[in-house]
Amino acid sequence: MSDTGRAVVAQALGGPEVLQVVRRGTPAPGAGEVVVQVTAAGVNPWDWKSYAPGSGATPPVALGLEVAGVVREVGTGVRWFSPGDEVVAWPVRGGYADLVTVPQEVLVRRPSSLSATAAAGLLSAGAAALHAVVATEVDAEEVVLVHGASGGVGRMAVQLAVLRGAHVVATASPAWHSCLSRLGAVPVAHGPGLLDRVRDAAAGLGEVVAAVDAVGTAEALETSVALVADRRRVATLVALDRAAALGVRALGHGPGAEPGTDVREAARAQLTALAADGTLDVLVTGTYALEDAARAHERSRAGHAGGKLVLVTDAAAATGDRGPVH
Repeated sequence: MSDTGRAVVAQALGGPEVLQVVRRGTPAPGAGEVVVQVTAAGVNPWDWKSYAPGSGATPPVALGLEVAGVVREVGTGVRWFSPGDEVVAWPVRGGYADLVTVPQEVLVRRPSSLSATAAAGLLSAGAAALHAVVATEVDAEEVVLVHGASGGVGRMAVQLAVLRGAHVVATASPAWHSCLSRLGAVPVAHGPGLLDRVRDAAAGLGEVVAAVDAVGTAEALETSVALVADRRRVATLVALDRAAALGVRALGHGPGAEPGTDVREAARAQLTALAADGTLDVLVTGTYALEDAARAHERSRAGHAGGKLVLVTDAAAATGDRGPVH
């Protein structure tokens, strides 16, 4: 192996300051595996949570759950992909890198109409949103409440619920309201008095019958359980530790999450197709070079990302921070 590839790892438990770019050998694919030359890697909260104090991880911790790139090499038994194919991969381990080895089963081809940066920010958030919308049985003409609708998961949940024909009331800061309106939602500002504002927003639509929480605040959970009669139609993707006490669904990853149905295979194909034809919009609000992974994690941890953050292996393609789309 030649020492040619970069990878971002957490060399200790802590905050973003522990991230380092290291050099590592070019990986070789095993049977059924593919080496992907990474173009872009999505940034997700799980990434920085995985090396936080108390996570139980043993450093060094490889980071990155989703990537878009080009097939560089295939192992024996790989039937579906060839070198040169543009692909999206999720879930992966160690995607913050120039090269990553993955099983062929986690790959899907990237359509030319879907950019690599958008593709890298699609599947993790999209699958979480799809799981929540399916688990809460969102249906046409129903009124659904989505909390944290400016974030990657919440924004996807809004769009997927609208695609099902639901009426969506979406909570977010006012800077995001025009963006959410264009997606078909009725936006509501979070903060004190949220319950009354949601009731007012839903008054002409009907009773709120389901809720998806992608922010995890007490305010969001209290509002959801106050409005939705059937608590099994309330799902949180963040406040897993409080879900059982409230009788709501705990979806996602981490202690307290219910087993749930694995939607990954269906999500890869379905979400990629929806994003490729423009039905599903992936909003990337910041692109960073691998060497700036710590800055991306700082922004994600602060809760100010909106949309999705993405790392790119070509530093010239990094644009830095971008804000709401008005």
